[in-house]
Amino acid sequence: MVVLDAMEKCANVRVLQTELNDAPGVCIKLLGAIGDIEAAAQAAEQAARAMQTPVVAHVIPAPSEHSRAAYEAEPDFNPLIEQPSVQLPENLMNDQANFAVGLIETQGFTAVFEAIDTALKTAAVEVLAREKLGGGYITVLIKGDVASVRAAVEAGKAKVEGLGRLVAAHVIPSPSAGVLLLLPK
Repeated sequence: MVVLDAMEKCANVRVLQTELNDAPGVCIKLLGAIGDIEAAAQAAEQAARAMQTPVVAHVIPAPSEHSRAAYEAEPDFNPLIEQPSVQLPENLMNDQANFAVGLIETQGFTAVFEAIDTALKTAAVEVLAREKLGGGYITVLIKGDVASVRAAVEAGKAKVEGLGRLVAAHVIPSPSAGVLLLLPK
């Protein structure tokens, strides 16, 4: 989500679709002018580097119309992760949101539950979703104004110590339209 937010905020690109994989990870497929796509790819690499997260950003200029069947996946529902693994842009809002999204991801259920309880007691935020990613990895997403989400994520992050392993904690102020697409329904 952080990478997509950076890409959409730096270039005039449109999400074709996103496809979750088993890593856990996501393949983000974008449309736009070649210069915008290249700028978005650079933004993706910079955002991932800042988070010390691996990313592969690859640009295919003018893909063959005959390759569409290979890169456009059909919508589906994955019962293992309890959500669609392919997101299409018709579910996409056009503007950035006027709220912030916070993510706390841990390896260990006890840790994430304690972190979210602490986050909710710290600031006026609401839980958007809980996503099980497999291997004991779980992410909880919260929503609220930027200051509240920052305070809640920091408090929740601190609570994970000793209960599990913190994988990531991040705040996305005014998430882009593509990020809103990725939020669980």
